[in-house]
Amino acid sequence: MFELVDPNAQVVDNLEAFIEIFPAEITAALGERKDIGDLLEVVLDLGRPPEARFPSEQVSLSDIEVTHDQIAHVVDHVGHFGDDNRAGIERTLHRISVLRNRAGEPVGLTCRVGRAVYGSVRLIEDLVRSGKSVLILGRPGVGKTTILRETARVLADEADKRVVVVDTSNEIAGDGDVPHPAIGRARRMQVANTSMQHNVMIEGVENHMPEVIVIDEMSTELEALAARTIAERGVQLVATAHGNTLSNVVSNPTLSDLVGGTQTVTLGDIEARRRRTQKTVLERKHDPTFDIVVEIRERNVVTVHPEVGIAVDRMLRGISIPQEERRLQPDGSVETQIEEIPGTESEFAPAPFEVGDVGRNRSGRGGGGSRDWPDQADRIRGGYEP
Repeated sequence: MFELVDPNAQVVDNLEAFIEIFPAEITAALGERKDIGDLLEVVLDLGRPPEARFPSEQVSLSDIEVTHDQIAHVVDHVGHFGDDNRAGIERTLHRISVLRNRAGEPVGLTCRVGRAVYGSVRLIEDLVRSGKSVLILGRPGVGKTTILRETARVLADEADKRVVVVDTSNEIAGDGDVPHPAIGRARRMQVANTSMQHNVMIEGVENHMPEVIVIDEMSTELEALAARTIAERGVQLVATAHGNTLSNVVSNPTLSDLVGGTQTVTLGDIEARRRRTQKTVLERKHDPTFDIVVEIRERNVVTVHPEVGIAVDRMLRGISIPQEERRLQPDGSVETQIEEIPGTESEFAPAPFEVGDVGRNRSGRGGGGSRDWPDQADRIRGGYEP
C-alpha cells in the first residue's frame, strides 16, 4: 500500500476506477503488479511503450508502442478536458493531463492517481487551526494538494468553520458536480476558466461568507492580488503555490506579493556606509498576505517559517534565518527542532553587512529621496521577537 509513517492515517484511492479507464492490455499489466497500491501515475505517449511510475522506479507495461486508438480510449472514458488540458474521473481524485500536437490532437497522457489521506495534515494541524493564513510550498508530487484537501476537511468538520474550496482543476474535491467526501462539509467552487480564478476567489468571499478559503496552485499576479484582498477582509487563507522554498517565492516577481513583495530603496550616504552596502538595496514592500509558510521537504518532513515578514526581512538583508523543522515519527508523534539557515545576501542584496551594525546610528542623512530604516532594522535584529 501507499507508504505512510503515521499509523493513524487512512488512505482512500479508488484505484479500481483509475485502472478501468485504460485499454484491456494495459489494465491487465497493471493488475499483475503486486505493488499496485503504490502506483503514482501512468504515462502514455504515442509511439512509445506505456509506462507506470512508482515512488522508487519506472516500469514499462508493454513492449508494444502506444497507438492513437489507445489514447482515444482513455480520453473517451474520462471527463471533459478544460483549458488547462486536465480532466478527471467522476467522484474520484484522479487527474488526467493531455499532451497535444500542433493540430490540437491528443498524443500523450499523464494519468495521476489521486489519494485522500486522512490524517495527512497532522504535521501542521496546529498552524491551520490557528486562524492564520498558511502558504504551502513544495516540489511537484510531494503531497501539497493532499494536505490541502485534508486541511479543508479538518477545518470544516472538526473545527466547525465555514470553508470554501476554490478548485482550480477539480483536483482537491474531484471531478463532477458532487464534491469528493475527502473535503468533508467544505463547499467547493469550480473554476470554468483557469485564467479567471482570481475572480472566483473574490466571488467566494463576497457571495458565500466563508471563514476560510482554500486554494490550490496560485500562479498569477492577479491571484496574488486577489489573495491580498481576501486576507484584508479578515478571511483565513490556506493555499499552495508554485515554488519549493520561501526564497523561491521572494525572488518570483509574479508571486512575491504573497510574502510581502520587494521594492528598491535608495539609502542615504551615512546609512549605506553603516550597513556596508550599496546605496540601492531591496526591502520588503508591505505586510505579507500569508502569516506562515510551510515548505514540504518530504512526505513526512516539513519546514515552517512562523513569522514570514521577519523571515523575508532577514533574507533580503542576508541574515541567517531561524526555521522550524517538523518530522512525523513512526508512532505518530511530531518531532520539532529549530535550525538556522545561512544568509544568502548574494541572491538578494548587493553586498554583506554586519548584523551588529544595524540600528546603532539613527542620524544618517542622505540626498533627496533617500531613507533610513531604524525601526525595521531593530525588529530584524531582534529575530522572531517583535
